[in-house]
Order: sequence, then C-alpha cells, then structure tokens
Amino acid sequence: MSTPDLTHSPDHIPGAPPADQRELVTFRIGEQDFSMDIMLVREIRGWSEATVLPYAPRYVLGVINLRGAVVPIIDLAARLGLAPTEPGPRHVVIIVADGSRLTGFLVSAVSDILSVGTGEVQSVPSLNDMSASFLSGVITSKSRLLRILDVAAALPGREEEADMQVQAEAECLN
Repeated sequence: MSTPDLTHSPDHIPGAPPADQRELVTFRIGEQDFSMDIMLVREIRGWSEATVLPYAPRYVLGVINLRGAVVPIIDLAARLGLAPTEPGPRHVVIIVADGSRLTGFLVSAVSDILSVGTGEVQSVPSLNDMSASFLSGVITSKSRLLRILDVAAALPGREEEADMQVQAEAECLN
C-alpha cells in the first residue's frame, strides 16, 4: 500500500481564488473606474450625512458612528486630486479595514467583483499625476482601464487620524 503524495494537495481554502488570482471590488468615481482588494472591504453602505470636523483635511467629509466605532469618511475623488464630490443619496461608502482601524471611502457607485490573474496586473504608468501615487497597478477589463487603488496610501496618516479622533470625541461631548 502506498502513502498518498501530500506535496501536491491544494494549499488554498475551498471557495477562495487560486493563489495567482486576486478578487477586486470595482467602483466608479465620477466617470472613472477603480478597484480595490476585496479582502480589505468590510461593508458597503449608502451615503448618510457625516459629522463635519473643523480643521480636517479637505478630503475628509467628517465621521460617522458605525456600531459604536467612529469612522472617518474620505471623499476618494478629492483624495486622489480629482474634483470633490457633492455627496447625495445615490453615492456609496465603502468601509475598509486597515488593521484595527476602519475608514469609509465615498464613491459614485460600486460595480462588481472581478477575479484577476496576477499576470493581468500592469504597473502604473509613470505620470506626474498625483493620483498615480495612490495606485498599485492597472488592468484592462472589457476594453476599459481599471485602476487598482493602494488603500494604505489613500488612508489618512496616523497623525491626521489621531487629530480627527480627538475632534470627533470633542464633538460628541458638546
């Protein structure tokens, strides 16, 4: 009786994409298509008014209370150097987790989920465009250019976030 060869057994979780695949959530900001790693997304919700924080960076729309957690809401268009968004009921907030901190990104719409092979991801063209520093790659899908957001780069810095937390707590006390 021979022993089974375990060196060729699958090493990924059933239902998960193969190791050479990434799953991306695609979304729109204005007329432009973007995506981000689905593993960073915790929740997708409709726009609701945020509590404005004085002296916050212009791309920070304010904070919301999400089940007891104070979550900053970022106008992703403004953060990327595009025209700021005037939030309305048709806009969507993508809640992402970076370690233990949650942040919401305001976008125009969420489109779908794509499975992309790592070989399909191309490097970001070297542009003097500020938004290029917030991208980790680009892919072409269905004859459209899809930018992959570097979520960590788009998040406010730790100092900015600490200031926003203090301001949010002060607003709650008033």
